[in-house]
Amino acid sequence: MTMNQDVAHGNRANAYVALTLATIAMIVCFMSWSNFAPLAAQVGKMFNLSVSERTLLLATPVLLGSIMRIPVGILSDKYGGKKVYLILMAFILIPLFMIPRVHSFGMLIFAAFLVGMSGTSFAVGVSYASVWFPKEQQGLALGIVSMGNMGNAVASMTLPYISKSYGFTAVYNFLMVLTVVIGVIFALCCKEMPVDKTKTLKGALSVTKESSTWYLSLFYFLTFGLFVAFTNLTPLFLTGLFNYSAVKAGLYAALFAFVCTIIRPVGGAMADHMRPMALLQWVFVAIILFALVIMFSFHVQAMFIAGIVLVGLAAGVGNGVVFKMVPYVSTGNTGAVTGFVGAMGGLGGFFPPLVIGWIHDWTGSYELGIGLLVLTGVICWFALWKHFIKGDFHIVK
Repeated sequence: MTMNQDVAHGNRANAYVALTLATIAMIVCFMSWSNFAPLAAQVGKMFNLSVSERTLLLATPVLLGSIMRIPVGILSDKYGGKKVYLILMAFILIPLFMIPRVHSFGMLIFAAFLVGMSGTSFAVGVSYASVWFPKEQQGLALGIVSMGNMGNAVASMTLPYISKSYGFTAVYNFLMVLTVVIGVIFALCCKEMPVDKTKTLKGALSVTKESSTWYLSLFYFLTFGLFVAFTNLTPLFLTGLFNYSAVKAGLYAALFAFVCTIIRPVGGAMADHMRPMALLQWVFVAIILFALVIMFSFHVQAMFIAGIVLVGLAAGVGNGVVFKMVPYVSTGNTGAVTGFVGAMGGLGGFFPPLVIGWIHDWTGSYELGIGLLVLTGVICWFALWKHFIKGDFHIVK
């Protein structure tokens, strides 16, 4: 009996515990993954960083957290998400210990690179939670576990306050304790997922031969990339353009991350009842329009914040829809496809801060960088229309 059949026969407790704790564990991991964004102003002063150096620091954790989603997702499918999750949480204690103790920008970048492993929790969480539910319920289930992205919002709300009240080092002591506590609860309360030990690396990598894997990767590059990039960049924008305090800017970044995350299950549930390809078309149109609002409102505070929130809502719906489309294009390799798609989504959050920082240092403005975002939205809309709507795409049964 498969796990999906097991759930259907009434043993739902394991499924709901797995879904709940996988989501909580991802929240904690994402707090570590996004730890620099709400503290960017403070770290910038500590190390005397330029705008481009700050954006490099914000982007660096995203790099490893994106690339490593591929092997981590494959390992979760083959050996079990519980084992991989626990090893991951143990590993990220190392860079969390290092960060407040380094004294050069080079070592800070190295620690930031290592803490990026916490971002691979997305591939583990989706692989671990998805196998407990039948395909017709996976849109909502994947949307719920992906709410672990809310760790970005929690970090933005809590870390500046902890740093202001108790000091910079206290932030990382807090993250280490929280990671250990959740790791212990996860180890004691969760059962290991069923795994297919006959799976091979070659079989897992076979998903790269499917064009739909790369199309979904492109779409997630835009939607999840928006979530990561704007969660990281919003405090930088608000402190630099509108003279917000770090704590207040962190609250607005948390608002962006919250709306982007909380709407994700809604996108997944909508895609359970509608054709996800058609729904995603409208998501891309909304992203393009709201990005244009941001592009032309860098000196109009209310409109700028409204544009940020609206693009977060559109991106959040898009995140849920894209992962509902995974079962349409592949069966039996959820972790592998999740790894590839998630990696591209992470890279979508890696490049924009770098590009926007470089363009700002070059031109003195942010508008051109947002213009490139609009162009990416147009490209994604056209690719979706050509391959999934106009093209001869066939649904995997």
